[in-house]
Amino acid sequence: MKTLGGFFDLTKHHTSVKQEVMAGAVGFFTIVYIIAVNSLILSESGMPFEGAVIATILTCALGCLLMAFIGNAPIILVPGMGINAMFTYTLVHAMGFTWQEALGIVAVSGMLFVIVAFTKLSGILSEAIPQSLKDAITVGLGFFLLLIGLEKGSMVVQGENSLIAIGDFAEPAALATIITLIAALVLFVKNVPGHFLWTILFGTALAFVLGIQPAGGSQTSITGESIIWFQLSFDKWLHIPFWIGIFSLTMVLVFENIGLVHGHVSFIKRPEAYGPALKANALSALSSGFLGTSPTVSTVESTAAMAAGGRTGLTALTTGVLFLASALFIPYMGYIPDHAVAPILIIIGILMIQHMRHMNLEDFTESIPAIMLIVMIPFTFSIADGIAIGFILYPFMKFIMGRAKEVSIPLLIISALFLLYFILHFIPFI
Repeated sequence: MKTLGGFFDLTKHHTSVKQEVMAGAVGFFTIVYIIAVNSLILSESGMPFEGAVIATILTCALGCLLMAFIGNAPIILVPGMGINAMFTYTLVHAMGFTWQEALGIVAVSGMLFVIVAFTKLSGILSEAIPQSLKDAITVGLGFFLLLIGLEKGSMVVQGENSLIAIGDFAEPAALATIITLIAALVLFVKNVPGHFLWTILFGTALAFVLGIQPAGGSQTSITGESIIWFQLSFDKWLHIPFWIGIFSLTMVLVFENIGLVHGHVSFIKRPEAYGPALKANALSALSSGFLGTSPTVSTVESTAAMAAGGRTGLTALTTGVLFLASALFIPYMGYIPDHAVAPILIIIGILMIQHMRHMNLEDFTESIPAIMLIVMIPFTFSIADGIAIGFILYPFMKFIMGRAKEVSIPLLIISALFLLYFILHFIPFI
């Protein structure tokens, strides 16, 4: 029977049990904020907040365990920021699905991701989609999160003479957001361990000082409604919008994770871990729909665990176990106010927007589709519509410039499907 060190090949990767466990703990306290943030975003879809908390904890724990035993990599899997916003604000609010139907979309998207991860499709798709569009999706999601954070923190409101206007900073909620944001920025730029967790604690304490009633308002109690796993619905699987939602979510899920996993295994100089880690990632995303949350991603915060010495799946295993232990604090999640979460959304949005520096903005055939994709995501409040516009414009710009050879067949098919989506969705006589 293999020991713990033997199972994870600790000697081969020049690490130890102590080093891996410490790295896992660092990773956990870096990412634990996701429990509150993800749950609050999902609750805006109509999902019970308590159920969202339980689903988030279980999904994080299972994702980390899958990464530990299948991927053997120090990568932390949690519901992705941006994708959770797509779940609530695009699938539910914009496209009109119930949260149960949105979970059905998550499950099918996860299955497609599994097919991609376990076949050669991952390489084919990665090569077919131009880098400018991949970066644009990340930047567009960043602006979307930034807008949501500003709105949740009452820093922007619906304008009388414009779509949005600056909020009333004399209001307690807006003032609390500003103070919490300043604290969050200081903690973040100073690279204080667990900065986002400290931000939530600071913002929650500030709510009591200023007399602000949080959204939950009281202790979170566990009832029968808290159990939301296996409540996904496929009632609308024959409807075209259902498959458009699947297609859009799969696009984001696949390309974001391919990039993240590749970056993580490169960071620890273990390229051989890419395939197993991507498979673990895909299986975790598939389980998300059944457990009751938006899909998981290989979170950027994994680099904190790696920087602390994490090199194998034992790091992920440690983080997963700590996620399970965090269930003890579920009753107190309801005390977290919006202004404690808004600064985190704002900062994460800013970090995602920084991907713009990688984009080629001098070539109009690359920049115009990318920029339109970016701006249409927050302006339409729909990630699916923004992605669709960018993917339709890309081959169009190449064709009119006489550079049709630069458009791959898979990309052409994807663009045609998005165009069909607009035709069927917006033209009334179809």
